[in-house]
Amino acid sequence: MDIQQPENSLPRQIAMVTITLMAIGVVFVFSASANVTENIELKKFYEYTSLRQLLFFPLAILVMYVISCIDYRCLGMNRGLLKSLSTYFLFVSVILLILVLIPGLGSQVNFARRWLHIPLGPIKISFQPSELAKWTVIFFLAGFSCRYREELGLFLNGFVPLCLGIGIIVGLVLIEDFGTAAFIALITFFMFIMAGVKLNYILTPLPFAAGGFYTAIRISPERCQRILAFLHPDKWTDSINYQPNQSLIAIGSGGLWGKGLGMGVSKYGHLPEDTTDFIFSVIAEELGFIGTVSVILLFVVFICLGVTVALGCKDPLGKLIAAAITLAVALQAALNIGVVTVVLPTKGIPLPFISAGGTSLLLSSAAIGVLINIAKHSGNDTIGELG
Repeated sequence: MDIQQPENSLPRQIAMVTITLMAIGVVFVFSASANVTENIELKKFYEYTSLRQLLFFPLAILVMYVISCIDYRCLGMNRGLLKSLSTYFLFVSVILLILVLIPGLGSQVNFARRWLHIPLGPIKISFQPSELAKWTVIFFLAGFSCRYREELGLFLNGFVPLCLGIGIIVGLVLIEDFGTAAFIALITFFMFIMAGVKLNYILTPLPFAAGGFYTAIRISPERCQRILAFLHPDKWTDSINYQPNQSLIAIGSGGLWGKGLGMGVSKYGHLPEDTTDFIFSVIAEELGFIGTVSVILLFVVFICLGVTVALGCKDPLGKLIAAAITLAVALQAALNIGVVTVVLPTKGIPLPFISAGGTSLLLSSAAIGVLINIAKHSGNDTIGELG
């Protein structure tokens, strides 16, 4: 008598939650972009944040689907360091991080040079190399930790060279993007723990990392001011603390049920970065406490699904990648909400799948595609044959 295996519904559930979060992002980026004095010219659609996000939404779904059909084990290193896609992605990331720092190649927006503008006919596509570096480090660390576990147990001949390599990437990102650099360092720390690296090894580079980030804060007047503003929230509400203060006003004015979709007023020049880093404030104002809790619950469901994939995967590579992707999304969401609610100092960390930004949305969707592929294999794993 044949016994049918139960259908693995995890991939579909992960895709549904992710698409729901992206759909919420499209709606609220469109709402936050509202401007009663602006006439939209469809010929210049790419210049408008809301219309760009409408374009990125189906593209992100397509990217997620295509990547989910590619075996995740191609990111592994079973065939060697130089035959892994992760290594090539890392190399490309370093090159792009260097190029973005060169005046004329990298574009400066809000006093930070983080974007490469790529001409594509009548439009220019912006690309943020630090976003690629973030996901590349995750995949590279997972592949290296699983393939070179013995070498990673050697402090001078394995662990230190790996830390120096990651340190170079973090240093390049740190020059212009403190938040993403800190995020990469933090996710690296957690991945070392998940990979089973000795605790005394992990603790050794921490003083050097702390010193580097402290120096980056001290030499930047803007970063120092943000720390001071966070420590003194009642001061400088018309300058440094203007944005956090307006965020709290928007959140508080939403009440339990909110003012209604599209009815918020903070987006009309009161709240800077309302479509990107502070999109959660717009959601809170228009949908209230119920809306924000619903968004948080969606992230919680995503985390539960990701943890289920990681626990159910028998392949060490798949297990570590699934855990790292889930942790990255959870950590980024927590940091963004912490900044928006002024629990953390202001820093440019987007809300995953919801904040405006093509680079972040497409690369995050690609990462979810990898997670979905791992979920597909979780029921019938064979220990990495392709890496």
